[in-house]
Amino acid sequence: MLTANGMAGAMTPRGLTIVGLGDSTTAGTPAFRSPLEAPPDGEGDPESQYAFWMVRAHPEWTVLNRGINGQRAAEIRARFERDVLAVHPQYAILLAGVNDIYGGDHAEAVERHLAAMYADALDAGIVPVAATVLPYNTATTRASGDILTLNGWIESVTKVLGIPFCDTHAAVADPANLNRLRGSPDGLHPDVAGYRAMGEALVRTIEGHLRRAAVR
Repeated sequence: MLTANGMAGAMTPRGLTIVGLGDSTTAGTPAFRSPLEAPPDGEGDPESQYAFWMVRAHPEWTVLNRGINGQRAAEIRARFERDVLAVHPQYAILLAGVNDIYGGDHAEAVERHLAAMYADALDAGIVPVAATVLPYNTATTRASGDILTLNGWIESVTKVLGIPFCDTHAAVADPANLNRLRGSPDGLHPDVAGYRAMGEALVRTIEGHLRRAAVR
C-alpha cells in the first residue's frame, strides 16, 4: 500500500482510496512486482509503478497496486469483486487488454470485460477511471491497430457513461512513433520515466474529476 501529497491549485487536500486494477502495466513490470505478486508489499524498484508517482504527487491519497503480470481482461475482471468492490475505494483505475491483443485477440474480446467493470464500479458508487492500453515495441501492425481501436472505444464509452478518461497510451508513447514506447527496458513495458508519466497523467485526470465534482 502506498500513501500520498496535496492537491493542485486552491483545492483542499482530500484523502482518497484509489485501486489500480490491471496487468503488468499496473503492477510495474519488469522492475517491480506488485503486492499481489510478491506479498505483502511488493518488491523491486518502487518507482517502476504508476502508483508510486501518484502518491508522490498526493501523499494524502492511498493508492493500491492490484496489478498482475500477464493477465488478460477476463482474469482481471474475475478479481474485480475481491480487489475493488471489497475495498470500496472512491476511484478504480481500470487498465486491461494488452495481453489479449498480444495473444492474438481483437479489441472486441476486451470491450465486454471493460464495459462490465465500468458498470459494476458505477453500480457500487465507485468512480471508474478508464485508462488506455499501452503500446509495445514488438507489436505487429495488426496488434497496434487493435490497440488503437480498443483505445478509441474506451474514449467513446467514457463520454457515454460520463466517467473519467486517461490516455495512458499517449503518456508513454514515442512522439516519433505512437505505436512504440518512448522508453523501455524490455520492449514490452515502460521504463521508470514512462511509469512516472502514467502516474502524472492519472493524477491530472482524478484532480480534474474532483474539481468538476466540487462545482456541481
